[in-house]
Amino acid sequence: MKPVTISKPIRTAAEHRAALKEIERLMDSPSGTPAADLLEVLSILVADYEERKIPIDPPHPLEALKFRLDQMGLTRADLERVLGSRSRVSEVLNRVRPLSIEMIRRLRRTLGISADVLVPAYPLRRSTARGARRRNIRA
Repeated sequence: MKPVTISKPIRTAAEHRAALKEIERLMDSPSGTPAADLLEVLSILVADYEERKIPIDPPHPLEALKFRLDQMGLTRADLERVLGSRSRVSEVLNRVRPLSIEMIRRLRRTLGISADVLVPAYPLRRSTARGARRRNIRA
């Protein structure tokens, strides 16, 4: 097969698809060969194109928190030490209570989650327990 020559950045979706096909073909190339070098260059060009043309939305703050807990092998109980209590952890993870600035600081410090990921606002749910208490009071 004729070697592919790289002479320009990837600019179109068609060029991107072609580069991905070529990367797939080159995946098992032995290290130190011209094919492995081509694979590395194509990978860099594809990553550059995808960064420019296919932006990835930031994760939801609570999904990022759950993912980090999973990555670190931590549980909700471990999160209690960071957020303060079992009920507070439950309220936060069930989207009843928003993350406070102090919680965000502690999460950044203890779990290494960027504050930029944790700061965005998100809609909250009404607490079913709180709603039940209100109904009992009114009755």
